[in-house]
Amino acid sequence: MRFLVIGGAGYIGSHFVREAKRQGYEPVVYDNLCRGFRQSVDKDVRFIEANLLDKATLEKAFREKSFDAVFHFAAFALVGESVAQPEIYYENNVEGVKVLLDVMRGLEKIPALIFSSSCAVFGTPTKLPISEDDPKKPLSPYGKSKLVDEFIIEDYCAAHKMRAMALRYFNACGADKDGGIGEAHDPETHLIPNVLRAALKGETVTIFGDDFDTPDGTCVRDYIHVTDLAVAHIRAAEVLCAKSGSFYDALHLGTGHGYSNLDILRAAEKVLGVDVKYKIGARRAGDPAGLYADNRRAKEVLGFEPTCSDLETILSSALKWHKFAPKGY
Repeated sequence: MRFLVIGGAGYIGSHFVREAKRQGYEPVVYDNLCRGFRQSVDKDVRFIEANLLDKATLEKAFREKSFDAVFHFAAFALVGESVAQPEIYYENNVEGVKVLLDVMRGLEKIPALIFSSSCAVFGTPTKLPISEDDPKKPLSPYGKSKLVDEFIIEDYCAAHKMRAMALRYFNACGADKDGGIGEAHDPETHLIPNVLRAALKGETVTIFGDDFDTPDGTCVRDYIHVTDLAVAHIRAAEVLCAKSGSFYDALHLGTGHGYSNLDILRAAEKVLGVDVKYKIGARRAGDPAGLYADNRRAKEVLGFEPTCSDLETILSSALKWHKFAPKGY
């Protein structure tokens, strides 16, 4: 099968491209490099440098090759930035998806669509673990943009006989087992890279809040290895490509259990072999105490279970990347 990977030079997209190649599929990357890195994509992968909002270039990509499935990894994903600049989130995250859908529905053979969504669509959950049908009350423009995208995709599937899945990530982490690619955000807001970078530099990492209603007072999150995410996307494509007519579903990609911020810090100390210096900072606005997935439907629908999302594998792979590329790409 041939895949068009929108945002394939980003963190999750580049790992998907690597895994798709391993499994014998043909990925084609479409990325404007505003937040991705050309170096994260192997040179033998066809690369189209363009903006998703550039409808003419997108149409040309579909004319030049037919695709069995399209993967959308191209969202902006910083909660704080989305609060300060909601306009760029609704333009990139929502308008971009609509442009993609409008181009796809005009094709003679419409590919399946696998969309990267987020647990941010739930806001503060009403219960744990979070199941797919729980109430959705996103707290940020980022979370709202993802929920709007889900509605749009579902409606297009019903109206235009399209097939799609929205895969809601919990906390993506880790790096490819073969090295050379990994997490390189600027600014970096994720706990694991910040813990590892601080430890490697002998600096102090900030833990945001220690007064949550959790066993140790720090936030609890569901950490899933980025390679497990990539595998789940491939399984989704395989399932969708076997279907005909209208189809839409939304599934959770997580491990089904959570680790606290201090759990991550202690696990990192074991992998690093050194103590990690930390300080407690104020809570970040909108941070729920806990977020972890009910992942049973992903097992039922995709036959997917994480295989490399234990903390040692996550942290060891991330550490290998940060030692290899301490400043990123």
